[in-house]
Amino acid sequence: MSDLDRQIEQLKRCEPLKESEVKSLCLKAMEILVEESNVQRVDAPVTICGDIHGQFYDMKELFKVGGDCPKTNYLFLGDFVDRGFYSVETFLLMLALKVRYPDRITLIRGNHESRQITRYMDSMMNACGNMAL
Repeated sequence: MSDLDRQIEQLKRCEPLKESEVKSLCLKAMEILVEESNVQRVDAPVTICGDIHGQFYDMKELFKVGGDCPKTNYLFLGDFVDRGFYSVETFLLMLALKVRYPDRITLIRGNHESRQITRYMDSMMNACGNMAL
């Protein structure tokens, strides 16, 4: 099992990653996301999910109903964070799945990933400790 697969399984159990793993995951995701076009082609069939808002266990239920990656294509329509208690865990699992299955996971930024990002980063700092992200 690769480190990334282990991290995905750990995140699915809502267990925190090490600081170094979070940084590495974010860097890998950034490499993928900056290369993607602002307009994305998504192959059908696809499971479309919107407004997760940090509801980690609801997201897990979506995967249970829709099927696990890589068997299912997923399109997340933004608003990944805010409101729920598990914004950090939710977003990290999405990032890990995007890194592992870049052609199966499509992430579209919502309004909670822009203006609200400052509040999200505060949540990240509280959840992960005082680290320089």
